[in-house]
Amino acid sequence: MIYPPLLGPDPNTPFPPAQSALAEPDGLVCVGGDLAPQRLVNAYASGLFPWFNEGQPILWWSPSKRMVFRSDGVHLSKRFRRQFRLSDWEIRYDTDFEAVLAQCAEIPRGGDHGTWITSAMRRAYGHLHELGYAHSVEVWSRQRLVGGLYGVSVGTAFHAESMFSAESGGSKLAMAALGQQLMRLGWPWFDAQVENDHLHRMGGEMWPRDRFLATFLPRAANRSPAPSWAAQQLSVPALLAAYPQQAERANGGPEPE
Repeated sequence: MIYPPLLGPDPNTPFPPAQSALAEPDGLVCVGGDLAPQRLVNAYASGLFPWFNEGQPILWWSPSKRMVFRSDGVHLSKRFRRQFRLSDWEIRYDTDFEAVLAQCAEIPRGGDHGTWITSAMRRAYGHLHELGYAHSVEVWSRQRLVGGLYGVSVGTAFHAESMFSAESGGSKLAMAALGQQLMRLGWPWFDAQVENDHLHRMGGEMWPRDRFLATFLPRAANRSPAPSWAAQQLSVPALLAAYPQQAERANGGPEPE
């Protein structure tokens, strides 16, 4: 049996190369360490992310295939656009990161891996947000949060961590709003990490590890945080009007109603 390397106590300890990840379990690079901000920033800049359940040691991953979205590539069907074209919902950014994090951790999602957002992870990503590395995208119905996502930006690379819907369509609008924000910044892709059928249907592409590392690691080279996104907000109809319309699905077939 092959065991992954164990990280040392110094948060600045370099990570093993992402290419050294195990084939089984797929993508496990190393174990241990902590969730100190500098360790997390170094992980994302090295092509790794933490993913573990309560009671487990911290596990660091770089899967052999990675789910990636073009910033203009979140699929919004014609039917979906019609459903929300007169919506009074509003998109906000970075105004209630803690609420988004809590919802992602607590809302039940059948078959999803939501339980991995442990209390330690919540504290760690809250700290990253305070330092400017973590951001939230929020969908509001007046004063009620109905959908959202959060993720980490290092340099000009964004890594989406988790999303939720309290109302139908909330998470999909949050994904499109993330894409809109990244297009505004000139960032062409974002990382969605682990594949699932839902993300495929929304337009995600599977990239082999080598392509992901060659594309994303240079964008994180300076390891700097992004300025707060809180000044940006727009209505859902304005989001839909501004967001590119996909006339064809990724597989070349016609867009469904």
